[in-house]
Amino acid sequence: MHIRDLPYSDPGDPDVRSGPRFLLWLGRNQIRGQLKSMAWGLLHQCSIAGLPLAVGFAVQSVVDRSGGRLALAGGMIAVLGVLIAVGDTMLHRTAVTNWITAAARVQQLLARKTAELGSALTRRVAAGEVVAVSTGDVEKIGWFVEALSRFAAAAAALVIICVGLVLYLPSLGVLVALAMPLLALAVLPLLPRATRRADVQREKAGKATELASDTVAGLRVLRGIGGEELFLGRYRRASQEVRRAAVRSARMWSLISAIQVLLPGVLLISLVTYGASLARDGKIDVGQLVTVYSAATLLLFPLRHFEEIAMAYSFSRPSAQRAVRVLSLSRVARPSTIDAAPTGDLYDPVTGLLAQEGLFTAVVCGDPDEAGRLADRLGGHAQPAVAKEGEAEEAAAPEVPSVLLGGVPLDELELDAARTAVLVQDKDPVLLSGTLRELLDVPSSGRVAAVDALAAAQCGDVLDALAQASVDTEGDPMSTRVTERGRSLSGGQRQRLALARSLVTDPEALVLDEPTSAVDSHTEARVAEGVKALRKDRTTVAFASSPLLLDLADRVALVHGGTVVAVGTHRELLRDEPLYRAVVTRETEDEIAASGPDMNEDIDTIGTIEEIEERA
Repeated sequence: MHIRDLPYSDPGDPDVRSGPRFLLWLGRNQIRGQLKSMAWGLLHQCSIAGLPLAVGFAVQSVVDRSGGRLALAGGMIAVLGVLIAVGDTMLHRTAVTNWITAAARVQQLLARKTAELGSALTRRVAAGEVVAVSTGDVEKIGWFVEALSRFAAAAAALVIICVGLVLYLPSLGVLVALAMPLLALAVLPLLPRATRRADVQREKAGKATELASDTVAGLRVLRGIGGEELFLGRYRRASQEVRRAAVRSARMWSLISAIQVLLPGVLLISLVTYGASLARDGKIDVGQLVTVYSAATLLLFPLRHFEEIAMAYSFSRPSAQRAVRVLSLSRVARPSTIDAAPTGDLYDPVTGLLAQEGLFTAVVCGDPDEAGRLADRLGGHAQPAVAKEGEAEEAAAPEVPSVLLGGVPLDELELDAARTAVLVQDKDPVLLSGTLRELLDVPSSGRVAAVDALAAAQCGDVLDALAQASVDTEGDPMSTRVTERGRSLSGGQRQRLALARSLVTDPEALVLDEPTSAVDSHTEARVAEGVKALRKDRTTVAFASSPLLLDLADRVALVHGGTVVAVGTHRELLRDEPLYRAVVTRETEDEIAASGPDMNEDIDTIGTIEEIEERA
């Protein structure tokens, strides 16, 4: 795989059983790149190891006063220099390619999972964790994949060089061969402790970063209530804990580094002492001693890769575990069997909610979180049942029943078909940067024009504002750029533009979670009228508690405790259901009891939407 070939046409199906298994899966999927890197690494390491032989040959040539052999030794050194340069260059090239392609594979997997789960992802995993995985963790995982091939080359080079030294000069080669495993594995008992300390440091750093983000986000409020110093003090304490954890981690890694300097030093001293005595007794030549000593010195270079691979694994293992937590989330438990998008009623067997085909159904939930979960379910994001305390995890493995559209389970549809059939607009929709025309250029049925969707969502003032802000577009609001996340617009304007985008797609069933929560009552009534008119004969579900929107709905369902407890029109439920009245009118139980006898008369005098607008 070359960098120019990215992105992958298919990043594959990852092994998400654990972090180490995920890393192993990444390595297997890049086996060709790993073998290339290992081959160039072997060339580089073995060429370096060949220098002592050439130098020793040259020294012995000088001792023997042989000019021919000295010239041959010079040629050998020149050839080895070229091989070292070529091997090092290609090793760096292939290793970096492994790093980038591994990181790209992980990012593609995360992007695919995000597209699969949609807004349900951030409900099941913290948004900050998703961001951390897709940025810093991806780099650490790529580092381990890149270091793995260089480590394999270094380990192979150590074996080859030790065998060569034993064959070249057994008296000293055996000493080096016996010492190498000890030098390579001496720090192994310290690695678990170093890894634990590194994990503690990262955990504390993450908490400090989270605390800092919360403090900055709420700084204005904190200053207003005088709590700024309190939170700053908490951050100072958290940062000191991070510093202490970092120092503890650094001490352990410095100890590992010291051991990897001390033990080779002991080996070299022993080698020189023993070799000098052999040379003095005439058992070996001076050139042979120089060759073995130089080779043992250069062996310290591949030994460093053992420390690096330990550090890379230490840092990448928790990163891989976080990636696995995200990638293991699934939308379905059953294979897709249906390609075409069905039509018909939208029904949730868990809550009993029925949105009849072609009608505008409003849903009232007293708990906003419950409304969000139900909206996700209506979009086909069935979540596994949660095991109760004391139960085995296997007991919670089966998923709860899927939402049905026209009698067809949504989680048995292909993802594209499910997205075409049901679209869920979250209560906090995101606007991407680009022109307004690009914002509304989304996959759609083609039945709803952008101008009609903008009119239904009451975006006239938004178009006027964009036309005035346009400089290079001659007052054309459709060609005016919308800034990242729509920051140049108000909350209500962003919400209405997102609603217009959803209306343009014209899905079989449209689910809106609080679509008018950021607009005034006058605009809210007109938006509700526009959506109902534009979505005529199409299934629409709106989660809301505003009387203006509820009064326009064909059917209203009251959800309490995860179950539909009442269904009817807004006025019927307002008259007959105290719980519904409490949610919609924000009345207390005492107020409901006190106004009970007069409620029917109050309902009859509510009037039309236009009259409600005037009173509002």
